[in-house]
Amino acid sequence: MNVTLSFDNGPDPEVTPRVLDVLGRRDARAHFFVLGKRVATSVGRALVERELAEGHLVGNHSYSHTVPLGDDPRVDAVEQEIVATQVVLEPLAPGVRRFRPFGGGGTIGPHLLSRRAVAYLQAEGYTCVLWNAVPRDWEAPGGWSATALAGMAAHDHTVLVLHDIPNACLAGLDGFLAAARDRGASFVLDVPAACTPIVDGHVVAELAPIVRA
Repeated sequence: MNVTLSFDNGPDPEVTPRVLDVLGRRDARAHFFVLGKRVATSVGRALVERELAEGHLVGNHSYSHTVPLGDDPRVDAVEQEIVATQVVLEPLAPGVRRFRPFGGGGTIGPHLLSRRAVAYLQAEGYTCVLWNAVPRDWEAPGGWSATALAGMAAHDHTVLVLHDIPNACLAGLDGFLAAARDRGASFVLDVPAACTPIVDGHVVAELAPIVRA
């Protein structure tokens, strides 16, 4: 049973270091999908540098995290969200182009991407990373772990979305990692094909379910 850990919406100056401490103690690696507005500070940049130095992967999760791209009415939404974030990430992680769309509660649907966003991801060689498990840690900081453990049974390879922000995953993270390993889980960095519909700019799966027509 493989589990790919991912953390969205950081880096947070208080929470992210503690999440990294837990991951280090448990020898687990993860993907961090960061917000451009949080990386565009000296503290944010330092945290991304630490994530990379400790063997984690870092990706783009939009700049403002306000409106999913498929629903964003701005003509320059791609530039304001994906491009602006990549500008601050590129000096820290040159050549790394992973994008996770903002799901608005973790739902998979056509609100995730616009046609312009898809065209940009293709042209710039991005990999689009989705998910198949969202235990809603921001709603249940003390109970998400049980939900995540139960949900792992539904997948051979779980891509779990957590959040390194206040009042979300932190309280339950260490216990979850221990319990998941007790159940035979291996924490890996690779992502199953079902969760990567665009790989290095190439469309490898049907996009209609996640793109606004």
